[in-house]
Amino acid sequence: MDGSADAIVVGSGPNGLAAAVTLAAAGLRVRVIEGAPEIGGGCRTQELTLPGFWHDVCSAAHPLALASPFFRRFDLAARGVSFAEPPVQFAQPLDGGRAAVVTRSVAATAERLGADGPAYRRLFGPLTDRCDELCADLLGSMRRLPAHPVTLAAFGARAALPASAVARRWHGLEARALFAGAAAHAMRPLTSPPTAGVGLMLTTLAHAAGWPVVAGGSARITDAMADAVVAAGGAIETGRWVTSLAELPDARAVLLDVSPRSLDALAGGRLPAGYRAAIRRFRYGPGICKADFALSGPVPWANEDCRLAGTLHLGGTFEEIAAAEAEVTAGRHPDRPYVLVVQPGVADPTRAPAGRHTLWTYCHVPSGSTVDLGDAIEAQVERFAPGFKDLILARSVRTAAETEAHNPNYVGGDIGVGLQTLRQTLLRPAARLNPYRTPARGVYLCSSATPPLPGVHGRCGELAALTALGDVFGVREAPDISPARLETAASVRTKNDGNRTWGAGA
Repeated sequence: MDGSADAIVVGSGPNGLAAAVTLAAAGLRVRVIEGAPEIGGGCRTQELTLPGFWHDVCSAAHPLALASPFFRRFDLAARGVSFAEPPVQFAQPLDGGRAAVVTRSVAATAERLGADGPAYRRLFGPLTDRCDELCADLLGSMRRLPAHPVTLAAFGARAALPASAVARRWHGLEARALFAGAAAHAMRPLTSPPTAGVGLMLTTLAHAAGWPVVAGGSARITDAMADAVVAAGGAIETGRWVTSLAELPDARAVLLDVSPRSLDALAGGRLPAGYRAAIRRFRYGPGICKADFALSGPVPWANEDCRLAGTLHLGGTFEEIAAAEAEVTAGRHPDRPYVLVVQPGVADPTRAPAGRHTLWTYCHVPSGSTVDLGDAIEAQVERFAPGFKDLILARSVRTAAETEAHNPNYVGGDIGVGLQTLRQTLLRPAARLNPYRTPARGVYLCSSATPPLPGVHGRCGELAALTALGDVFGVREAPDISPARLETAASVRTKNDGNRTWGAGA
């Protein structure tokens, strides 16, 4: 491919690559430009601690990848991407060796919750049965009439509430803590809406789809997407940071997998004052401090069921987790932070040498924090798994400030690319009829700052690309992105000037 292109995509995270896949499937000449040395954005896998120990850089468990309409059409399995599902989808350990665990079965999960079981089953049974309908609407543009209005209305009535309101239906420690752990993914106080929606959706996905890891690491997803772009004649260049749209080659459409702050910086004077003011008002959430561990053996959780869990939420009771999240929102670092944990080795033994394990963790911190909370994370794991510290062979910590330095989309270390308030859930990044179309002619935003929501599902990129296809190229039908149309082309990857370039002649 020469320097010309019909469309240019800046950024190679899952959404940027989903946009490139969609455009390439429509027959366009596509060029992807990535500033980092390798593709993937938040969906990468690296040896962060010791040789032979492979850690996911950001995303690790993938319920949304399984539920995504984009990935179902793209068909990751046919492209060699395997999901490894743990016996327990996620667990919430409590002091004294107690724990609440979520399995694929709503009934089995409810049975373990004692007197709270019937209320749990009444809530999550219908949601699980209608998960496909929910995903069809929730993983959309948030600007069109829903295809399943009754299902969405029933979900939305609860989803718009704070997690604390929904948690009142349960009285035992286990059920309330379980919901707190899922809802706290919102990175908001549990007394704020729509934290209930996050908890409801993630728990429903655990039952309906699962919370698997990717065999071999999350990078397998973005590698498969990049292969498909190249197989369709596109090219991907890494190691080139774009600081202005003026630096880009001529193209009829430009799609930006960047934060609103970066959009403002890149587009400069091409955006009208009103729109620039709107995206400058876009609010970012707390950051994360991430710690990865190389271990000499599996984590010795006090509760045996936790040893079977792919994901765990640490922090204790609902009240303890709520207090920790409120501390972060107030700009403080909790002594006992809420910690997310993924132990990939439960389902995927390829992540570490034989008998060894990796552990992926992070906690929430105030935006832009430079504080290393690695010791606090270790203490929370040790609290529920005595003897954990004795297994640590190496530890790698990345603060919120360092997270942004490695990926400028994560402003202040916010991996969700935007505060998940009710308004910003529905109207991100600005109140416009089409959230992907910017006022600059031929320029589109396709990052997680656009609908539907953060996560590895590709829909932000796909929906932005479909908008560009209609606006600029007159293509009204969604192109076929299946393997029959876009076959993998791993063999065409080449090196160019020290930077990894996908596709010959890029």
